[in-house]
Amino acid sequence: MSSSESPALPNEAEQAATPGLRLLQLLELVCAAPEPQTLVDVVRLSGQPKPSVHRMLQQLEAGGLLARGGDGRRYAITPRLMRFAETVLRGSTSTGVRHAVLRQLVADVGETCNLTALSGAEVIYLDRVETAFPLRLELGPGSRVPLHCSASGKLFLAHLPKAQRERLLDGLQYQRYTAHTLRSREALEAELDQIRRDGHSVDAEEFIDGLVCVAVPVRDEPQGPVRCAVALQAPAVRMPLQAALQQLDTLRTAARGIARAMR
Repeated sequence: MSSSESPALPNEAEQAATPGLRLLQLLELVCAAPEPQTLVDVVRLSGQPKPSVHRMLQQLEAGGLLARGGDGRRYAITPRLMRFAETVLRGSTSTGVRHAVLRQLVADVGETCNLTALSGAEVIYLDRVETAFPLRLELGPGSRVPLHCSASGKLFLAHLPKAQRERLLDGLQYQRYTAHTLRSREALEAELDQIRRDGHSVDAEEFIDGLVCVAVPVRDEPQGPVRCAVALQAPAVRMPLQAALQQLDTLRTAARGIARAMR
């Protein structure tokens, strides 16, 4: 969400009546920004007096929802806030619709499909429907996988704002999981460029030997930010990567259905 699209804070009368809402709206502004924000940045985004904004930021920091970085000036989201957001996504009222879309997707493609989100420097599984075949991998909701060798992880990286992507790439360890795992930042960045061009990403046995994956983005609008990812996972012996790529149109249809359910 751009700053021009950020929700406006209430007027002075509303502020006095709804202090909790004021905090939530300010928190939403900080979360929507592509990088950590200074007090001056948040004042500019909110249009509120500096003393009021400073007091609210202190309250959010005291509550463990925001934290200042090493320079002591920039406010960023915390692990506690991330866990809260993940809990909301997993247990939201749209879960039934999302799960139904995934179930239909699995019926259409014949392999396991999941819904994932970015969580710090990892991918978290929000929902998953397993194939009926006996050969499958159990990764239930709440499971986490690395960014650099998962289809969803690379998809998220490719579509992050540049500053946020650079910070994540700086901190990655590029651990080797299989002989196919990308081991260098240069190789990963080249693939991220390709993902932005193609509109989808793949895991060609990079995380688990014998397992392939194709992921597509879930967006509110065609060029909007990537909220989540829908991914197909399959044993390569049963569905080679090229066969999985033939399911892209079906995956994208499911992604649009999930996007509607999450609005």
